[in-house]
Amino acid sequence: MNNSTSLQDAVTQRRTFAIISHPDAGKTTLTEKLLLYSGMILTAGMVKGRKGRKSATSDWMAMEQERGISITSSAMQFAYKDTIINVLDTPGHEDFSEDTYRTLTAADCAIMVIDASKGVEKQTRKLFEVCRLRQIPVLTLINKMDMPGRDPLELMHEVENVLQIHSSALNWPIGAGKDFQGVVDRTTNECIFFTKTSVGGAQKAEISRFPRNSPEVKAKIGAEEYEKLTQELDLLEIAGNPYSQDDFLAGKVTPVFFASALTNFGIEPFFDAFIHLAPCPHMRLANKFDGTEIEIDPVKQPFSGYVFKLQANMDRRHRDSMAFIRICSGRFDRDLIVKHSRLGKEVRLSRPHGMVAGERTTLDVAYPGDIIGVINPSLFAIGDTISMTGGFNFKPLPQFQPEIFAKLYPKDVGKRKAFDKGVLQLIEEGAIQMLKAYQGQELIFAAVGQLQFEVMQYRLKDEYGVETVLTPLPYQCSAWVRGDMKTFSKPSNALIVEDRQGNPMVLFSSQWEKQYCANQNPKHELVDVMV
Repeated sequence: MNNSTSLQDAVTQRRTFAIISHPDAGKTTLTEKLLLYSGMILTAGMVKGRKGRKSATSDWMAMEQERGISITSSAMQFAYKDTIINVLDTPGHEDFSEDTYRTLTAADCAIMVIDASKGVEKQTRKLFEVCRLRQIPVLTLINKMDMPGRDPLELMHEVENVLQIHSSALNWPIGAGKDFQGVVDRTTNECIFFTKTSVGGAQKAEISRFPRNSPEVKAKIGAEEYEKLTQELDLLEIAGNPYSQDDFLAGKVTPVFFASALTNFGIEPFFDAFIHLAPCPHMRLANKFDGTEIEIDPVKQPFSGYVFKLQANMDRRHRDSMAFIRICSGRFDRDLIVKHSRLGKEVRLSRPHGMVAGERTTLDVAYPGDIIGVINPSLFAIGDTISMTGGFNFKPLPQFQPEIFAKLYPKDVGKRKAFDKGVLQLIEEGAIQMLKAYQGQELIFAAVGQLQFEVMQYRLKDEYGVETVLTPLPYQCSAWVRGDMKTFSKPSNALIVEDRQGNPMVLFSSQWEKQYCANQNPKHELVDVMV
């Protein structure tokens, strides 16, 4: 087998995806069940590490395990049947939407998890729009079917109306709430029944399959439930949207599945369908240094990739920083020497790691679609392109306008050095922005959401031993300014600052003040997203 053929095989095997949802829809539980069904773990942990129960494998940070929420994006690779899965588990909390957005750029498709009782929620809408913007195909999993919830047809209509995308049910629930016992596979017309084998879905559910019109199905669910199920399926045939793989990849239709990630009912059929529907790594667009656009083919082009995430202190013993790189083309071999586009120099990618949550394994080889972690001795920034050939950059990752601002000091001035080191590493991760007074030295910290400040203080204390004092500032929104700052007129309550790249930014006390400023400065542009 020649190198090109083996590279093509490796690309064809891979599925690189993100899981998106509103908080508490069951996203991290679903990731945990992927690990269970792939054989990576023997017992699935709960998201909240209650007494005597494991916490979820993908939530490795101490604060995540205490609070039962995902704060950072985690990347994991493992084999599932005949595919190699790269799953990006993103934070659902809206305060961490920037991290989620950057992570979505590294995905080839997304699984959208919806709570059966709540439907399409605010954060789901925002994340879905990001997928639409990036032309990322989306599969929908309606979760928590074992709990009291809304009518499945009503949920599908809501997906269509709110997200403006056709939905096509590839399976259908048998029963709901405490009566949820299986799904109908609409492609094979089989009924798949599940039997609980453990508390809290810690073990795989047992499965039995029967043709839909068989006497076993009628006996299992009863004549009344069977009649209702038949009517619903007939209605779907007449009024439902047909499924087309081309339309799915083009973002015109989302295939819909029903399941309970907690009990594992419906999970295995969903994963089995997913690996056939989800696309393998494909061509990506990049900009050459002369401004022209080029296509980077995963098989034909030599190695290339970009940094979409930095994470400090995954190894508490070494206080290091890890750069997460999405491989876009070519084969990666350990100790590869590559061109660093921003720095204009060559760097050696030594000691590359693959990850299952916080656990590292050293990699010798990796392929397009894979996520590798390399130790970052202050060489990498979010968005950096690295490649064998050089001469181009992948599309830049956007930076969002912050909405919350504060000053932060160490309680003990003797801890200033540790404070400065910790703050620098956390800022490089991209969750917090550091601003400086325009033509001055005073520092201001900025975030998209309040929880980011709580995480920053927690991590400074937990990882660097520095207790801090946070003083909120009276600004509610901001914008970057494009234009001549000498002729810019700011409102009296506003403050002009610079970001780390030296770009001028204005902090406003209200949205009204921001609009007033825009009207007063017609020759300047106020920018909410920096690309």
